[in-house]
Amino acid sequence: MKKRRLRVISIILAGLGAFLIFLSIYPIAEYEYVSRKRFPKLVSPITSGERYQILLTPVKDFSNINNWSAEYNVPEKSADESPEKYLLSVPKLGIKDALVFEGGEDLAKSLIQYPGTARPGQPGDAVIFGHSILPIFFNPKNYMSIFSTLPKLNIGDEIFVNIGQVMYKYKISEMFEVEPDNIDILDQRLSESYISLVTCVPPGHPLKPRRLVVRAKLAEI
Repeated sequence: MKKRRLRVISIILAGLGAFLIFLSIYPIAEYEYVSRKRFPKLVSPITSGERYQILLTPVKDFSNINNWSAEYNVPEKSADESPEKYLLSVPKLGIKDALVFEGGEDLAKSLIQYPGTARPGQPGDAVIFGHSILPIFFNPKNYMSIFSTLPKLNIGDEIFVNIGQVMYKYKISEMFEVEPDNIDILDQRLSESYISLVTCVPPGHPLKPRRLVVRAKLAEI
């Protein structure tokens, strides 16, 4: 009887382990399949050899934006500087009044706007970075998972930014993927006002091989 009980327990544990592995691998595989259709072009400034070297890089702490790429080196605000901050909402994803700081590097505490990019409402592009993990753990109030469902957005979906007493509405105009070392996403197009939401994809992938960029254009104030 004891051996039979142990056997049943071992089968249950093995099944549970297989189920957890499935939950970890399936969302990544599904994203890769879907994204190759949605984003057939991958904007890449690096060679295939350099890309292979990136994939061999040990897993880093991606809650620190400086680890996303050797090209991203976000300076911390000094103690006597008051950080610029505002709120961001993405109704389709259930994200409401997420805190965005301009500068800083800790994505576990807020979204981060890359310093030197335009503030929302101004000509140019406000580039905002957010963390992502496996979509099954998505929580719109947890900054470690806040951008996990960003790939579910589509052209025309709305994003709102609240700065002080002013509310800006943006509509998504394009979505694309780039390689980790691509800094063209920081370029400023001064003809219009844009915001770009950036996260690592596939969500939950331990090596974070690519970046998804969701770019939206100012629709109205």
